[in-house]
Amino acid sequence: MNSIKSSEEYTEFIEKNKTSPPKPISFKFDQSLVENQQTKLKSNEITVDDLTVDSLRMKLKENESQLKETKTQIKEKQTLVIQHDTEFQTVQFKSDPTSVTRKYSLKKAMDLLKKEINELRCVEQKLTRQNELISGPLGDLGCELPPGCDLSSNSNNNLDIMTSNDLDAQSQSSLGKKKSTQVMHMLRKPFSKKSGSPLGGREVDPSDQEGPNQPLDSGGGGCGMLTEEGRSQSLEMELWFHGVLPREEVVRLLQEDGDFLVRETTRNDQNQTVLSVMWGSPKHFIVQLSPEGHFRFEGPAFHTIQELIVHQFQSGASVTSRSGAVLKNPVTREKWELNNDDVELIEKIGRGNFGDVFKARLKNNSLAVAVKTCKVTMPEEQKKKFLQEGRILKQYEHPNIVRFIGICVQKQPIMIVMELVPGGSLLNYLRTSADKLATKALLGMCQDAASGMEYLESKQCIHRDLAARNCLVGDTNIVKISDFGMSREEEEYIVSDGLKQIPIKWTAPEALNYGKYTSLCDVWSFGVLAWEIFSKGGTPYQGMTNTRARELIDSGYRMPAPDGTPDEVYQLMLRCWQYDPDDRPHFAEIHATVDLLYSRTRDMSVIPNHAAYFGLK
Repeated sequence: MNSIKSSEEYTEFIEKNKTSPPKPISFKFDQSLVENQQTKLKSNEITVDDLTVDSLRMKLKENESQLKETKTQIKEKQTLVIQHDTEFQTVQFKSDPTSVTRKYSLKKAMDLLKKEINELRCVEQKLTRQNELISGPLGDLGCELPPGCDLSSNSNNNLDIMTSNDLDAQSQSSLGKKKSTQVMHMLRKPFSKKSGSPLGGREVDPSDQEGPNQPLDSGGGGCGMLTEEGRSQSLEMELWFHGVLPREEVVRLLQEDGDFLVRETTRNDQNQTVLSVMWGSPKHFIVQLSPEGHFRFEGPAFHTIQELIVHQFQSGASVTSRSGAVLKNPVTREKWELNNDDVELIEKIGRGNFGDVFKARLKNNSLAVAVKTCKVTMPEEQKKKFLQEGRILKQYEHPNIVRFIGICVQKQPIMIVMELVPGGSLLNYLRTSADKLATKALLGMCQDAASGMEYLESKQCIHRDLAARNCLVGDTNIVKISDFGMSREEEEYIVSDGLKQIPIKWTAPEALNYGKYTSLCDVWSFGVLAWEIFSKGGTPYQGMTNTRARELIDSGYRMPAPDGTPDEVYQLMLRCWQYDPDDRPHFAEIHATVDLLYSRTRDMSVIPNHAAYFGLK
């Protein structure tokens, strides 16, 4: 070692191959770009007008939220560094193998945390500076309207545009479109001119000079936001109104130019009604509310949102001159988009990651169902994740997958409606019914789980959270896989958000170490699930911290077989826990193996040793 002189080793190579560094480039703002512009753009300044005010406010809010989260992450990581350093001091001078291994592990973890803290501080400084640049002009504006914000009838400003280039060509949903005559009937129906017909919650007199389909004088300017009081009470009854369905789901429904629907969103802590239209790409237009309480885009204003949409559809006029978008085909709610009022909550039966779980009843057929709710206070991003479970579940139909019935997004709280599985959580069932469960019954549970996972693997769905707590027990001890909140529909999935909310003791090493998920990660989790079943609700790696369990797994440790576990079953668990994912069996093989074990089990307690027959090591 002493003979190696690293500083001299590559001297000759470096001298021979080195190149001169490039000359630094000086970037200078070209002032000519902003000359002769009506908006009086200035270099190094932010201009607040009708085209930028909404996006700047949204950006400021996003930055403030991200800045708060960044500061929290810095504090959490600093706390971890202190904890690791304290532990490091206790093992620093110990020479036993465990302490030496732990010492280097702690040092590596601290170095990584310090690097992450430095990166987060860079993000913090960037966000703080951006907020200073944005908040100045917005603060100077105060409550005044920004330049160009005029809602007079001659206005040609595009205040209502909030366009998106998001395009998802892989739509999983049918559009439920109507023929031309049916469409006209559907859109005209709510706007009957007969006396006493409901028009936006108010009675319309036939002698009213401003009939329900007549445009209103929009009066002066004003960029009023749409409030709950200003919205029509009957809007929820319209088939083309999709409630608070997330933007991503809306994009899936809009396929052809002219497809449109109406939905609600929350922006800057205010409820807004949005018209979503496919026109080249999905475009989203905020319905504007005038000071007089009338609704409009660029053209005439109307008493109700329904009248506004009908006018746009029947006239064939573009929603805004800049977008050119024309309404052609209303996209109606699908059968799984239920109305919140159609579901009667009966009693709370549990709690999930997003909110409470209820036993409920569908009013139209009295069917008993389970309902997952999402707290109203949840951030929009979390609500999207919540509804992702419903989007995934609605594509699957299998006896060992909990059956999806619908989602309720017409108003808050949003809900996912599923079949009610009477036995509840498999984990609780195993613990409370341990005395009644013999080997064949436990094998049957593994058989059901393997069947459901074989189906999911065939659909290229990675569950990512397979565990006894996320399975349900139905009649005759049938097991159904549930809780698809972390699932992904792809052959391989790489996470980039750290280890937050990852069930460490159920997760495969490659997923923990590299963030790489495949169905073979679910195979590892299935091995832990089988261990939970045969331990009748035991806790994996009992008494170990997550960190300790990871270290032992990486060093080759595997949990011992629970008492009474047949040797073939334990050998199958060990195959599921192979460190190299390519050495693990796929679910089709697992299912076939468990099926054979189940069929060969005549008594209810022990399976004879047939490891050689099954080719298990």
